[in-house]
Amino acid sequence: MKLKIKKYPLWLKIIFGMVLGIIWGLVAVRTGLTEFTADWVKPWGTIFIKLLKLVAVPLIFVSLVKGITSITDITKLSRIGAKTLGLYIASTVISIVFGLLIVNTVKPGNAFSQEKRQEFQLQFENNVKESEDIAITVKDRSPLDFFVDMVPDNIIKASGDNSNMLQVIFFSLLFAIAIIVLEAKKVKVVKDLFDGLNDIILKIVDIIMRFAPFGVFALLSALITEFSGDAQLFVALGKYAALTIAGLLAMIFGLYPLYVRLFSKVPVKSFYRNLLPVQMVAFSTSSSAATLPVTLKQCTQKLKISRSVANFVLPVGVTINMDGSSFYQAVSAVFIAQVFGLDLTLSQQVTIVLTATLASIGAPGVPGGAVIMLVIVLSSVGIPAEGLALIMGVERPLDMMRTIANVTGDSAVTSIVASSENEVGVEDIDENYDDD
Repeated sequence: MKLKIKKYPLWLKIIFGMVLGIIWGLVAVRTGLTEFTADWVKPWGTIFIKLLKLVAVPLIFVSLVKGITSITDITKLSRIGAKTLGLYIASTVISIVFGLLIVNTVKPGNAFSQEKRQEFQLQFENNVKESEDIAITVKDRSPLDFFVDMVPDNIIKASGDNSNMLQVIFFSLLFAIAIIVLEAKKVKVVKDLFDGLNDIILKIVDIIMRFAPFGVFALLSALITEFSGDAQLFVALGKYAALTIAGLLAMIFGLYPLYVRLFSKVPVKSFYRNLLPVQMVAFSTSSSAATLPVTLKQCTQKLKISRSVANFVLPVGVTINMDGSSFYQAVSAVFIAQVFGLDLTLSQQVTIVLTATLASIGAPGVPGGAVIMLVIVLSSVGIPAEGLALIMGVERPLDMMRTIANVTGDSAVTSIVASSENEVGVEDIDENYDDD
C-alpha cells in the first residue's frame, strides 16, 4: 500500500520556508548559533540566488526572441512597445508623487536627535562612500549615455554581467526583429531552435523553483542573525521604516488592484493569488531580475497571459519599471532633508520626481541598486549624500519590500497590455511547468 502525500502549492511551501527561517534565526541568536548559521545555512540561500541569476540572461534572451517573433505584425509590435513604455513611465511617476505626498504629510525625519545622526554617519561611512563614488560617475555622464550604454560592443561580455540586462534586451530586440523581417522559410530552423530552447529554460526554472522553500529558509535565517545586534537601529528608524513599508503595501494592495480592476480583464483575486509565489521570491531575493523566471511562469500559466506579450513586457519591466524603488527614493530623499532641517521647495520636489523617474530606468534589478540611484536624487536637490548613512541600517528589509512592489507593478502592467490586445485567457499547453 502506497502512502499518499498531499501535494502542497508552491506558495505555501515558500511561506512555510519563510516561517521556519525566521524561527531558526531567532533561535540561533539566542543559542549562539549565529556563526553556524552563517557557515552552514546561509550558503544554501546564496546558491538559490545564484541559480536564479544563472538562468536570468538566457531566459530574457530566449523569451524576448520567442515572444517578439510570435508577433509577426510589425505594427502590433510597435503598438505593444509604445503601450509598455507609456504605462511603465506613468506608473513610476504616480509612485513617486504618492511617496512625496505621504512623506510631506507625516514628516518622519523631524524625530531624529543630533547624537543619533552622527552615530549612523560613522557606522555606515564606508557604505555611503562606495555608493557616492558610483553615483558621481553616473551623474557626470552625458544625458545620452543611457542610450549609449544600451548598445553592447560585445554581447558575450554583456551576457556575463546581470547588471547589463538592458544590453541583452537591446540585442534580443535586434535579433528578433531581424528574424521577423527575413523570409519565414529562411528562419524556420532558428524559430524551431528557440521553441526548443524555451522549453529547456522553462524546465530549468521548474527545477530551480523546487529548491525555493529551502533557499528562502536559508536567506531569512541569515538575515535574522545578521541584524540581531542592530535592534536599537530599527527602533530609532521605526517611524521612517514603518511609513515606507506602509506606503509600499498601499501600492501593492491598493494602487495595483485599482490598475488591474479598471484596465485589465484579469480578476483581481486571481491576480494576487497566483502572484503570491512571485512576491515571496522577490521578498527573499531582493532582486527583480532573479525573480523574473517565476514571474514569467505565473503570468503565462496561471494568469493565462499570452507568451508573446509576457515575454516582451516583463523583461523590459525588470529594467525600466522600478515603482517600489522610485517610491523609496522619493520618501528617503525628503526624509533625509527633514533630518538635516532642510525645507524643500516645490521646484526641488518636482526635480525629485523627474530625477527619480530617470534614475529608476537605469537602476539595475539587483539587491541594493536603488541605493546608488538615491545618491543621484539627493545630489539633484542639494541634500547631503552623507544622510544616506541614516537609513542604511534598515536598507535590507526595505529593499525586500520594494522588490515586491516592483514585480507586482511589472505584472499589473503586463496584464493591462495583454488585456488591451485581447491576449488574456490564453491556454498555456506547455507541459514543462509543474502545476504547483
